[in-house]
Amino acid sequence: MSRAHMLLLLMIVYGAASLLHFVHNAVYIQSYPNLPMWITPLGVYASWCAIAMSGVVGYWLYRRVSQPAGLVVIALYALLGFGGLDHYVLAPMGAHSIAMNATILTEVTAAFALLGFVAAQSFRPRGKSVANHDDQR
Repeated sequence: MSRAHMLLLLMIVYGAASLLHFVHNAVYIQSYPNLPMWITPLGVYASWCAIAMSGVVGYWLYRRVSQPAGLVVIALYALLGFGGLDHYVLAPMGAHSIAMNATILTEVTAAFALLGFVAAQSFRPRGKSVANHDDQR
């Protein structure tokens, strides 16, 4: 599997995990402990769309404009996946349901995997070879 395909796969996995967490958050917003009253389901969905768009822009940059610039934006996209841990600033893990913890931790794990892959790609030598010809412009 090429680096670009692996990157896309990890981005899709993280995006799906993130969507699952955000949908769960929006649907069960009243059950999440200590969330501020100003957070609404519509705001949760809008936030996810903005975060997802940063990933789309990052991948577009990676494939069409500049791999290093794209990797920076994708790294920022992955870092946003750690925002789910903010739930544990508001209330301890034990105050959340099993489903809440599962969606939060799944999103964080997927974000960590994506960030790790991006970091590995960022420090990889950029030589030309037959094995990575589809990652070159």
